[in-house]
Amino acid sequence: MRIEAVLFDLDGTLMDHDGAAEAAVLAGAAAELPGRELDRDGLLQFWRELEQREYDRYLAGELTVQQQRRVRALGLARHLGLGEWSDERADAWFAGYLRRYRRSWRAFPEVPRVIRELGAGRQLGVITDGEGDIQRDKLRTVGLGVLAPHTTASAEAGCAKPDPAIFHLACRTLGVAPGRTAYVGDRLDVDAQAATEAGLLGIWLEREPTGVAVEVPRVRTLAEVAPLLD
Repeated sequence: MRIEAVLFDLDGTLMDHDGAAEAAVLAGAAAELPGRELDRDGLLQFWRELEQREYDRYLAGELTVQQQRRVRALGLARHLGLGEWSDERADAWFAGYLRRYRRSWRAFPEVPRVIRELGAGRQLGVITDGEGDIQRDKLRTVGLGVLAPHTTASAEAGCAKPDPAIFHLACRTLGVAPGRTAYVGDRLDVDAQAATEAGLLGIWLEREPTGVAVEVPRVRTLAEVAPLLD
């Protein structure tokens, strides 16, 4: 069956979220501890784990957007030995983090060409967990504004990955059946496997080899998606 539409995850798939987040948290930590040498690898590992845990709580409805941001700032302060911050200080720190994060937004190098290739004869869109306005702003900022009108965001949809409902909603928005739609994402569970269970062709973007055995198609770069579909 011919694939008529391709949907993408955003952060970690189209946009280098990790690179932007790492630059922002390192600069924010250095500003709090001037002259002190940071354990860069340890700090980044802590921040990645903290971000995933608290963002997943937000997606589950346990925290608001602002609450999960505050919890992350408070956790970082404790990790750096800065003591217990007030909510106001935590909010101010995270506001600075977001400014630094935004300045570092970049699409992965192969993305513009891939979008041109796949968009020739196929509909394209995005499914993303997060606030719609922020995620569309990312797309426009990194030169992918063509995808912004076709973006399904969890905060607007009322459901988040891996719920099949968000995949089905995105397919209805494009007017394409799930069985004729591919979905590409960098997380095996909530992206590729969840899309497959929802009836789409789920494709795992595994940028760094893990050796994990999977039953879904996998690619190392988005440039491999078009040949896979052809």
